[in-house]
Amino acid sequence: MPATLGEETHHVFSLENEQFPLDMIEQFILPTEEATLENEELVEYIPCFAIDQTEQFIALVWWKADLLAYEYVLATYTDKGQLISRKVIAFTKVIDGKINRAVATIDEDWVIFIAEGLADASRNKEVFDPTSSRTYEYEIMANGEIV
Repeated sequence: MPATLGEETHHVFSLENEQFPLDMIEQFILPTEEATLENEELVEYIPCFAIDQTEQFIALVWWKADLLAYEYVLATYTDKGQLISRKVIAFTKVIDGKINRAVATIDEDWVIFIAEGLADASRNKEVFDPTSSRTYEYEIMANGEIV
């Protein structure tokens, strides 16, 4: 830490990390998703990193690629593998011709700073709208809750 997650960061993780085994996706990731196995064929998951020095929980970050939606997910688990908390902390999504982006920085105190904004993707040009930007933050608590 600190770690910054943006639109292109997943390329580094895909080169450096091995793929998630299918049984790990089925046991730990899919139960946190709204999707089912039928439409998961087109979804890709890339492991990013685990957050160090967590004594009460395990914290993992992965990148999820879906149709016109790319997300960095932070999830915390008990040492027995039960989900404690899950948040999408950075993303790129295309909705109605607009690109909605969020980048996140996780600091050494487990505070996640997020900056989000919209861009118009029409006419083969991407024009960022500064009036749409906002910032917010999450924090990983000592018990693993993400608030």
